[in-house]
Amino acid sequence: MESQLGIVAVWTQGDWVTKAVALLLLAMSLASWMVIFIKALDIIKYKSLAQRTEEFWHSADFANGVAQLGTQAGNPFVQLAIAGREATAHHRHTQTQLHDTLDISDWISRTLRNSIDDSTARFQSGLAVLASVGSTGPFIGLFGTVWGIYHALMGIGVSGQATLDQVAGPIGESLIMTALGLAVAIPAVLGYNALVRGNKSILTKLNRFAHDLHSYFVTGARVGNNPADGKIVSIKKA
Repeated sequence: MESQLGIVAVWTQGDWVTKAVALLLLAMSLASWMVIFIKALDIIKYKSLAQRTEEFWHSADFANGVAQLGTQAGNPFVQLAIAGREATAHHRHTQTQLHDTLDISDWISRTLRNSIDDSTARFQSGLAVLASVGSTGPFIGLFGTVWGIYHALMGIGVSGQATLDQVAGPIGESLIMTALGLAVAIPAVLGYNALVRGNKSILTKLNRFAHDLHSYFVTGARVGNNPADGKIVSIKKA
C-alpha cells in the first residue's frame, strides 16, 4: 500500500491535467536553478574583475590599464573605460553635431551612464524568470491540488465509498502538488534576492569606477589622487 502513495501515485493515478501541472513545475524548477547557477557564476566573475580596478590606476598608460582590467568578453569595466576614452576623443576632435554643443563633462557623463545602463540590463537578464517562478509557483501547485481533490472526490463519488481511508489517501496525495509548488517557488525567491544583492554590489563598484574615470578624462587625475603620497600613479591619456 505504501508503494502506491506519494508522488509516484500522483503521477500514475493523475489525469493529463495533473501530469501537465507536474511537468510545468519541473520545467520551472529547472529553469530557475539554471538561472541561479549561471548568474551566480557571473557575479563571482564580475567581483573578481572589480578588484582589478586599482591595478588600472597603477598602470603606466591607458592601454596598459585596460589590459590590467582583463580580457574576458563582456567585461563591464573594460567597456566603461573604452566608452569614456572614445567619448573624450570624439568631443575633442569633432564639433559638427548637435550633441557636441555639450561641454566635455556632460558628454562623458552621458556616455558613461549609457555604458552602465547596458551593463545593468545584462546583469538583470534572467531575473524575470526567477520573479515569475517565485510568484506563480505556489498558485500553479495550488491549482494542481484543487484539480487533484476534485478528481479524487469524483472517483470516490463514483465508487460510492466515503470512508476515511478512501478519502484521506487521494486528497493527501493531491496536497503534494501544493508542496511541489512551494518547493519550486522558495528557491527562486531566495535566489532572486541573493542575485539582486550581488548585482547591486557590482553596480556600486562600477559606478565608483565611472566616477573616477569621469574625473580622469575631464581633469587628468583620479578623484582623491595625491601625487605626493606615491601610492597611485596618474596614467597617461590615450
